[in-house]
Parts: sequence; structure tokens; C-alpha cells
Amino acid sequence: MTEVEALLRELAPQVLGILVRRHEQFAACEDAVQEALLDAAVQWPREGVPDNPRAWLVTVASRRLIDLVRSEHARRRREESASAAEPSDARTVAGPGEEPVGDRDDTLTLLFLCCHPALSAPSQLALTLRAVGGLTTAQVAGAFLVPEATMAQRISRAKQRIKAAGARFEPPPEGERAARLRVVLHVLYLIFNEGYTATAGPELHRDELTGEAIRLARVVHRLLPDDGEVAGLLALMLLTEARRPARTGPDGRLVPLAEQDRGLWDRRLVAEGVELVSGALSTAPLGPYQVQAAIAAVHDEAPSAAETDWPQILALYRVLSGLEDNPVVELNHAVAEAMVHGPRAGLARLDRLAADGRLKGHHRPAAVRAHLLELAGDHAGAAGAYREAALLTASVPERDYLEGRAVRLS
Repeated sequence: MTEVEALLRELAPQVLGILVRRHEQFAACEDAVQEALLDAAVQWPREGVPDNPRAWLVTVASRRLIDLVRSEHARRRREESASAAEPSDARTVAGPGEEPVGDRDDTLTLLFLCCHPALSAPSQLALTLRAVGGLTTAQVAGAFLVPEATMAQRISRAKQRIKAAGARFEPPPEGERAARLRVVLHVLYLIFNEGYTATAGPELHRDELTGEAIRLARVVHRLLPDDGEVAGLLALMLLTEARRPARTGPDGRLVPLAEQDRGLWDRRLVAEGVELVSGALSTAPLGPYQVQAAIAAVHDEAPSAAETDWPQILALYRVLSGLEDNPVVELNHAVAEAMVHGPRAGLARLDRLAADGRLKGHHRPAAVRAHLLELAGDHAGAAGAYREAALLTASVPERDYLEGRAVRLS
């Protein structure tokens, strides 16, 4: 990512927040900001970044918004409406770089809007990446391996649904704030997970998604520095992302955690993540992201796979299971149980998880079962479970890895 691209990603939600706060037309404002970002992406590398890049973008986006309003309906009536709706502070922006804009940062309010409960999870992800992340529709479509037209329709429907729901550009009421913040954090968590282990396609990672999720989590942490779960989520992302350089071999093959070269792990990210989660655990009410980050920290601080403190990890999973009923957590809990009390204990927990059916059709339960059967010495059973898992995943690196394990055991 170039310096200009990074600057545009940082400024995109701030500029959109200013326009929506002034005009309350989210869909039109979002389109206008996208056009301003495209103009800047072309002009700034050639002519240089203006002295006040945010003011430049606000001015250009405001002009694009007026153009859009004018072109949609009867010219005179729309011009009068847009002019009447424009508050006096908008007129202080007389031209690119000529007037400063305020320092108010509406990014969190924008995140609340893009993660509105009326939207489906895929729509929340797409709208967050485009409106808050500043990605183009083509970039969002590429990240999720769908045609650009499909993603454009998804984003358009999301904006229509926000309008139909009567959502306003303002922080949620105090009574709803904690629940709405959990949705925001969950959306960022999903973006990161999709980037760290892509659900489909030839690549194991999508760096643009993990990078964007971490960047947005840093923004939320900057705005809410005392929230333990925000700090926990950012720490979890950093501690997980630290292992990415060792997660694939030179040929792109998947390397499991136990076989990774820990010398390739990013110790700077590990140190930052450990500091974040340590601070959150000592000052804030306990939450699931903090506990997950603590588990990740135990893995990252182990000198080798053999020296991993599995009893501590198992204890943390027991705490985590008490905080949230999550089948993926239970799946990882089964692995920790196996590493402390033996593979049969882990398989028993896995059987209980399979009985509730929440992960039916997902490849991970079969992959974990295969791993535990292999640890138990049941190579035939393990090979069959690896093959079953390979058939269920759409990720090429994961499928190749699982098929390779099956072949090796057969």
C-alpha cells in the first residue's frame, strides 16, 4: 500500500462522517466520498498531497454530493433542497485546502451505522469495508471472491435497508451502546478471520483484509481506550497476525502451528499484543476477546510447540466457555482437552459438540477429529476424517494439506 493509499484509507471514514452528519443522506454521501477518493488517488500522486488533505476531500465530496443531488430529481427543487439542508459550517469549506475542517472524528458513529442490526452479516462486512475502510467496490468484491456487480448490489441493498430502517447518523442510545459495540467488534473479527484463513480460493491469506481489520481495530481502540474488549480484540488480532509469516511454506502450502518456524513470527506484534491484553485483563471487566487474546499469548510466548503450557490454555478455555456459548470455542476446547488429558478426552468433547449440530457441514470438526484420531494412533480413522474434511473445505491450501495428511497415513 502506498503512502497516498494509506492516507486515503485513514481519511475516508472521517470525511464520510462529516458529510453524513451535515446532510443525513448516507447513500448519496457514500457515493460522493468514493468519487472524491478516486479523484485524490489520481491527482495526489501526480501533483502532491494538499496541505489539508481532509479539507480537500470534504470539499470535493461536498461538490460531488451536490452534483449527485442535482442529477437525481428536478434540478431547481433539488438545488434549493440541498442548499437549505446545508448547515453554515459546510460553507466554510470554500475550496480544496482553503479552509480547515473540524477535528471531530465520526469514525465510531459510522461503524455503528454500517454494522446496524437491520443488516445481514455479509452486508455489514461489505459496507464497513467500503464506507469505513475506504475500499472500492472492486476491492471488496475481490476480497470476497464475488463479481463486482454482485458486491455493488449487496452494498446498494445495504444502504437501502439502512434508510428503510430509519437509522440516523448518531451514536446509539446509552442502553443499546454495549450491544451495538459488540456487533461492531464482531464484524471486525469476521473481517480479520476471513483474511487470516480465507474460506475459499487458492490463497490461505488475504492480507488486505487482516490489515484493514487491524487498522480499524486500532481506530476503535484509539476512540475507546478504556474498553477492555476493544483492547482484547486488537490484541487477539496482533498476536494471531504475528504468526502469519510462518503459516505457509515457500510453495504456499499450509504449515500447522506445531510445525511452524517460530523464528519467523513477528515479535514486535507479539510484544504489542501481550502488553495490550495484560493491561486489559488487569483493569477492565473480563470478556471473551480478552480471554482469546490471553490464549493466543500463551501460544506465542512458548519457545517451542513442545513447551506450550497446555494446562494454562485448557484453564483459559474453561473460562471462555463460561463467558460465551460458541461452537468454534468448544472445538478448540476439545484440542486443549486432548493435549492435557489425552486424545480420547478430546474426542469425547468433540462427540458432545457434534451432537448439537451447530457446525454441521463445516470442515473443521472433521479436521480436528482427524488430528485427535491420529494422536490416538487410529491412523485409518484419521485418514478417513482428513478426507472428509478435505471434501468440505473450499480453501485450496487447506484441502491440499488435509489430503496430504490422509495420503501420508494411508
